[in-house]
Amino acid sequence: MADNENNNNTPKPSTTPKSNQEMLDSVNAAIYAIAVGGQSYKIGSRSLTRADLKQLYAIRNDLTAQIAAGNSTGFFDDCYVAVFDGR
Repeated sequence: MADNENNNNTPKPSTTPKSNQEMLDSVNAAIYAIAVGGQSYKIGSRSLTRADLKQLYAIRNDLTAQIAAGNSTGFFDDCYVAVFDGR
C-alpha cells in the first residue's frame, strides 16, 4: 500500500528537526498542561502520568539560554572560559 493510500488518520512523526523556538513552545505547552491538569490522574483502571515538571523546567532553561545566545548547536552553549595571567 502506498503512503498516500494509507487510511490511517494518525499523523506521521516529523523527520525535520524542530527549531529551538518550536521546542520551547512545546515544552511550555507541556508545563501548562501539568499546571492546569495535574501531574497524573487515574480514571478506573486507566492512568496518565505527564512528564516530570523539574525536567521540563531544566529543558526550558536550556532552550531559553540557547535562543538568547543565538546559537543552536547545544554543544558547550552554557560554558565560559576565564584566563588568569599571573598573580
